[in-house]
Amino acid sequence: MKILITGGAGFIGSNFVRLMLQKHKGNELVVLDKLTYAGNLNNLKDVMNQVTFVKGDICREKNVEKVIKDCDTVVNFAAETHVDRSLLETEAFIKTDIYGTYNLLELSRKHGVEKFIQVSTDEVYGSTEKDSFSETDTLNPSNPYSASKAGADLIALAYHQTYQIPVIITRSSNNYGPFQHPEKFLPKMIINALQDKPLPIYGDGQNIRDWLFAMDNCDAIETVLQRGRNGEIYNVSAGEEKKNIEVAKCVLERLGKPEKLVMFVKDRPGHDRRYSLESKKVQELGWNPKTRFSEGLQKTIDWYKANEWWWKPIVASVEKFEYWKKF
Repeated sequence: MKILITGGAGFIGSNFVRLMLQKHKGNELVVLDKLTYAGNLNNLKDVMNQVTFVKGDICREKNVEKVIKDCDTVVNFAAETHVDRSLLETEAFIKTDIYGTYNLLELSRKHGVEKFIQVSTDEVYGSTEKDSFSETDTLNPSNPYSASKAGADLIALAYHQTYQIPVIITRSSNNYGPFQHPEKFLPKMIINALQDKPLPIYGDGQNIRDWLFAMDNCDAIETVLQRGRNGEIYNVSAGEEKKNIEVAKCVLERLGKPEKLVMFVKDRPGHDRRYSLESKKVQELGWNPKTRFSEGLQKTIDWYKANEWWWKPIVASVEKFEYWKKF
C-alpha cells in the first residue's frame, strides 16, 4: 500500500509516520508538507531515509497531483491549527483547512483513492458544561480555527455522499507529547518553566481539556484506517480532563519551580470552557488509550528537557508571537 500523509512533518503527522513505519513495514509512505512555521524536517530526522518527502502545499493542485496519482490512501493532517493564531490570521485557516481539504478530495476522486482519512478535532462541537459529545451531535464551532475544521469535515462528508469517496473522519481531544510546537499550551508551560519565565494562563485558568497522548491518537487513526467504516466519524478521547491551571501547576511541581511563575492574563475571544468527547465507537473497533496523563506528562517533560536543540531555535524565531498580548 502506498500512503500519502499530508502535514507529515508536523506534530501529529510525524508521530503517525513513526507509528506506520513500526507497524506496517511493507507500506510506502509519501509525506507532503508545506514546511510552514509548524512543519519541521527535524520532526522526521530519525526516519527521513524511510519515507519519500515532498515539499508542497495542499492548496496547490500541481503539488498534490504529482504525489497523489499512484497512492491508495490519503491521511490528511495538513492544517492550520492554533486557535490564538486563527484570531489574527483567519484567511490562512480558511485557505488551508477548507480549500486545501477540498483540493485533496477532488484529486482523490480523480485518481480513485481507496481510503481518505480526514483528521479533525473535538473543537468542532464547541463547548459543553456537563455532557460529552457523540459523533451525531451538532457542530457549533466558536472560533475561526474550529469553524475551518468543521467546514473541512462537512466537505469531506459531502464528497462521500455525492461521489462515494471513501472518507472517514477522526475527531480527537487535546493532543500533547514530543515534537509539539512551542506555541501550544503544554510545550509553552514546560519551556517557560525550564527558563524561569512566567506561565501565561488565559482568564481564570478553569478551562477544561481532555488530554490525549499523541501516539495514542495516532494509534486510533491507524485503527480507523484498518477497520473503520467509510462515511463514518470516530471521536477519540482519553478520559483525562484537566483544568488549564491544574496542568500548569503539575508542570511546575515536576520541574521543582515555584507557583508564583503562573501569570493570569486577559482571556482570549471565543475561548471554549470545556471540551469532552465520548469515544465508544472507536473503542468498538478495538482501540483504547494506553497512556495516563501522569505518565504522558512526565514523558513530555523529559523529552523537552532532553531536546533543547529542537525547541530553542523555534522559540528564538517566534518569541514575538506572544498572542495573549494582542487580545
